[in-house]
Amino acid sequence: MTTLAPRLDRSRPQGTAGPWLALLLAGGFEVGYALAVNGSRGFTDLTWSLVAIGFFLLTLLFLSIALRRIDVGIGYAVWAGLGAVGAALLGPVFFDETMTPAKALWLALIIAGVVWLKLADRPKPAADASAAATGRNS
Repeated sequence: MTTLAPRLDRSRPQGTAGPWLALLLAGGFEVGYALAVNGSRGFTDLTWSLVAIGFFLLTLLFLSIALRRIDVGIGYAVWAGLGAVGAALLGPVFFDETMTPAKALWLALIIAGVVWLKLADRPKPAADASAAATGRNS
């Protein structure tokens, strides 16, 4: 079966800081995109519309870079979570929106979920990985 995009070998040990930094940037650009779309008033304001298009292209670029090394399910969940939380936190700053205690609580849960997803993506220590490869438990 032919795939559309080549899969990178994720089994080789490599640092994960680069892909996660790209994912954080993608999340930041996603926040900018969401806010700019709101500011564009349905793409009727040319300046905000152009800003939204710029943020959209940047968020897709950095998300695609991150997904070269981060599983798509984890990467997409983190990206969407960052975008949702960022837009919810900055919406009241830039627009006439409100932040209630209930909204803050649910946003805190999203943030906690994003942190746990990042922690779950950490590579196993070498001793655990070699034991798993040989079928031995410690």
